[in-house]
Amino acid sequence: MQRKVPLYLAIPACGTALIVAVPLIYIFIRSAEPGWETYLSRVLAQSTIELLVNTLALVAGAIICTLSIALPMAWLVTRTDLPGRRIWAVLGALPLVLPSYVAAFTLVALLRPTGYLQSWLSPLGIERLPDIAYGYSGALMALTVFSYPYTYLLLIAALRNLDPALEESSRALGASRLRTFVSAVIPQLLPSMLSGSLLVSLYVLSDFGAVSITRYNTFTYSIYFAFQGRIDRSYAASLATVLVAVTLLFLLVDALLSSRFRPAPSRPRRPPAPIPLGRWKWPSIFGLCTVLTFALFTPIGVIIYWAVRALWVGNDIGSVGTEIFSSLLVSILAGLVAALLAIPIIAWAERFRSPFARLVERGASAGFALPGLVIALSLVFFVSQYLRPIYQTLAVLVAAYVIRFLPEALAAERSALLGISTSYEEAGRSLGHSPLNVLRTLTLPLMKPGIAAAFGLVFLTSMKELPATLILRPIGFETLATRIWSGASEAIYSQAAIPSLCLVGASILPVYLLIIRPTLSEERK
Repeated sequence: MQRKVPLYLAIPACGTALIVAVPLIYIFIRSAEPGWETYLSRVLAQSTIELLVNTLALVAGAIICTLSIALPMAWLVTRTDLPGRRIWAVLGALPLVLPSYVAAFTLVALLRPTGYLQSWLSPLGIERLPDIAYGYSGALMALTVFSYPYTYLLLIAALRNLDPALEESSRALGASRLRTFVSAVIPQLLPSMLSGSLLVSLYVLSDFGAVSITRYNTFTYSIYFAFQGRIDRSYAASLATVLVAVTLLFLLVDALLSSRFRPAPSRPRRPPAPIPLGRWKWPSIFGLCTVLTFALFTPIGVIIYWAVRALWVGNDIGSVGTEIFSSLLVSILAGLVAALLAIPIIAWAERFRSPFARLVERGASAGFALPGLVIALSLVFFVSQYLRPIYQTLAVLVAAYVIRFLPEALAAERSALLGISTSYEEAGRSLGHSPLNVLRTLTLPLMKPGIAAAFGLVFLTSMKELPATLILRPIGFETLATRIWSGASEAIYSQAAIPSLCLVGASILPVYLLIIRPTLSEERK
């Protein structure tokens, strides 16, 4: 018999799902205010179709480029005798500490027609480089650098969990290593490749920083300037609904494709023998060095160079201390709120399972499917109409972060709760303790690592969030992200360098502890 759902779980869970859903629904209402004919004329206009083509072209290019980097790199660090495999594995994931807008402005500074690379090559008579730092090529490079680790880490986990028996059978039948890899390994990696490609797609669809710095016109770029430059902001809302529809379509396609592929086995019975690289050892090391030079060492080197140069010539570093405090304040608040709101949702969905509980959980996870820019616009429209006293306050900015990143907290706490046997809770209730007391004294203490991980993930991503911060920040409220974007968008790199260095430094430890180490430390038993 199904136990009665406690109100102390159901009420806050439903309230959270409602808070998430209402502003997002309202953006569709706002987009239709001028009338359906006007709305359709906007979304079917030639300019909108061009934005769609630009955005999808960038998504397709990012998927291809990230897979081209992530697959061979993951295979090298997991399945071969590459020297120093663990060090290479960690270095390969470290570009996660670079927000896309930081990667973008460092690549622009390096590769623009009169950038650093051109100055280094000028003794050879090269006066100007091809203009690859801007437009499609620049945005693609910046987003590839930032997003390939998502696919890379998923592929590492998948490769470590493959049973080597199928590969050994293929080799025993006379197939070459390449044919074995294509016919026996790749099919087992397809679920992870699809999941990684979905993450990359969602990030590219939601990115604003890289495309704005490289001046590539996508939906987010156009929506932001439509919102800032028009009296009638319903046009920005109309474009936002198209972006939402495209995002949901990607999620639907991923769900359909994923259902057709069986995931790799959860744990091999024995580890495979490392494949000797032989004469390919040094070319492999050279390839890894090339990728990491471009994706990690060069961006960080450019940031350090500009930071040292700014301090050396006595440039005013401005209010960077205040911006650090502001970033920490709003990110800590978002992390705490998201971690707390996730507890009743997960406890209800996992301990009192029902279709309605699952529906509430999915409703609370809606922010995962929506770009931060769209969430920010929806809150602007909704709060300015119905909650004007809190308009342009810190509470609205924190709400945007929570809506956007609550799915990360839900995932972390779900994992923690599923690791706790229900027999402990049943024993507590059999001793006469109320369900609330069992939750408070037993379940929550056991969930502490998951709650801490939920806080850390939301804190980390909130620190780097740019478009929502630009739109919703109170007047005079500057964070590291907005300071970086302000300097980089005007090509004043000395103003962006020190905040970038602070942001990267603040991200290294959480990224390693929460994302890199759990993936790389997973050993076979």
